[in-house]
Amino acid sequence: MLKKIIILTFIFVTPLYFAQSKKVYKYVGVKKCGMCHRKAKQGEQLKIWKNSKHAQAYKALLTKKADSIAVKKGFKTKAAETPECLKCHVTAYNVKASLLEKGYKKEDGVTCESCHGPGSAYKKRKIMKNKKLAVKNGLMIYKDHKKLCTTCHNPDSPTFVARDFDKMWAKIKHNIPKKK
Repeated sequence: MLKKIIILTFIFVTPLYFAQSKKVYKYVGVKKCGMCHRKAKQGEQLKIWKNSKHAQAYKALLTKKADSIAVKKGFKTKAAETPECLKCHVTAYNVKASLLEKGYKKEDGVTCESCHGPGSAYKKRKIMKNKKLAVKNGLMIYKDHKKLCTTCHNPDSPTFVARDFDKMWAKIKHNIPKKK
């Protein structure tokens, strides 16, 4: 009998423990990232993003052309309301509102957190100074940019154009400059 109680306790308590211990990260928005990543010594990542089409991705859905594409694909809603469009044009388009911090705006389009993950747990300077700690707190860093980019830039997209990903990556690459 005691053995059954121990086994049942283990079966029911273990999943609850892991569910509670799993961190939930929230999206903080591009302004929060840009506070530190706007300076030349950091690599001017905010400027690179602002000058990219990613920063305009949501706005592209607000056009007549986008609505026309949505209709041709058989969607009944405007492009800016269509999940199949939003999934590649808006960071965190489908997450619960409770996972979006005050600074998050869908109008910002494809932001830092699309590639690097929700920033609530790694946004602090103290954490970001330690790459391992930042990764432990949710920062995602991709070694294979082609794999990341093709989650949206692929033949499933109605406006897909084959691209030289190395060339495109060079336009949005945003490393932190090495200290001399």
